[in-house]
Amino acid sequence: MQPLAERMRPLTLDGYIGQQHLVGQGAVLRKMLECGHVNSFILWGPPGVGKTTLASIIARKLEVPFYTLSAVTSGVKDVRDVIEKARSNRFFNQNNPILFIDEIHRFSKSQQDSLLGAVEQGIVTLIGATTENPSFEVIRPLLSRCQVYTLKPLEEQDLMQLAHYAVEHDIELSKRVFHFTETSALMRYSGGDARKLLNILELVYESAPQEGDIEVTDEIVANCSQQNPLAYDKDGEMHYDIISAFIKSIRGSDPDAAIYWLARMIEGGEDPAFIARRLVISASEDIGLANPNALLLANAAFDAVMKIGWPEGRIPLAEATVYLASSPKSNSAYMAINDAIQKVQETGNQPVPLHLRNAPTSLMKNLGYSKGYKYAHDYEGNFVLQQFLPDELKDQRFWHPQSNPAEERLRSQMEKCWGSRFSPQTPPKENGPKD
Repeated sequence: MQPLAERMRPLTLDGYIGQQHLVGQGAVLRKMLECGHVNSFILWGPPGVGKTTLASIIARKLEVPFYTLSAVTSGVKDVRDVIEKARSNRFFNQNNPILFIDEIHRFSKSQQDSLLGAVEQGIVTLIGATTENPSFEVIRPLLSRCQVYTLKPLEEQDLMQLAHYAVEHDIELSKRVFHFTETSALMRYSGGDARKLLNILELVYESAPQEGDIEVTDEIVANCSQQNPLAYDKDGEMHYDIISAFIKSIRGSDPDAAIYWLARMIEGGEDPAFIARRLVISASEDIGLANPNALLLANAAFDAVMKIGWPEGRIPLAEATVYLASSPKSNSAYMAINDAIQKVQETGNQPVPLHLRNAPTSLMKNLGYSKGYKYAHDYEGNFVLQQFLPDELKDQRFWHPQSNPAEERLRSQMEKCWGSRFSPQTPPKENGPKD
């Protein structure tokens, strides 16, 4: 017998649960079907939210040939074979055959290129499904020919509607009476995924006593599932979304949020070295000179994690996370190097002033190398005024101290040396982080 998830796959939009922003009354995909014509599009969303089901419903409704390819098992030859079949099955005054490609993000560039002509000429209507952001995984020419529709994880009310429908209408499950006494674990382990929900219900049904009603409780669901309920793709978009939230929580001085996102990564099986590297970067980029000890502690946490491993490695990571999130913030060093690199790109190879050049040979000395250089330690306070930047950039500023106690002390020291060049000012913030 087919798995419950396959038996429950709806055949019409009326039986389709969730994604009302796409298939509800007046929504874009329902309007397309009511008009009897669809254009090529890509369905982007997490697993188990109805991408394949929706493509099947559309093909059934339009009554056109429906071809399916999986990017995992298909190559360029398979794509071309299907396109030729579609070309031969194409009739005037009829909708184009539909080519559904599951996991289209796994297609190589050459495989995606092989689709372009058929899509552009209308030989097939392409419906792609992907769990990854199409902006990164689908080539631009193909993406420009397709509309992207985003599918969301199913809400709790959607999942419960599906659960009640399954136990009442499935040929097997309907033989017994289900009581949903507790649903917290069922929702948590499902994680917005209809397929997971139905698989769990099937496990509960198969593990229940042979007779009597079936009670669904958190304990029973947990015992049947025996898996990590968290969705976390270490190579996918969620990986980048969560690390982004983690770093931004540290930058925003919210230790509670930062610890939460750290826990999400730990429970999701993230590489501890990746987390530790990001902490070292954040210590330099976001805390910087406002608290130089942050870099020392982040680096020490990195070393500790590499030495002790899991699960104890979570402790130094948590210590560094809280310390960084609760530290004063400054990105003045980050801004300074960005501004300096930009200036180098704009002005090219400016010559080093002669007095700063070494003069290891007599020829160099005769050319004026090192002439006029003043050795700072020979002067009071170990400082003497002289020019260190190229002539064209001699008045350029790159580092602008920010308003925190540590950098105020540094600014004050520089003002004693350089006078008004380091007087308090608020420079315009440019070249800031984009993520």
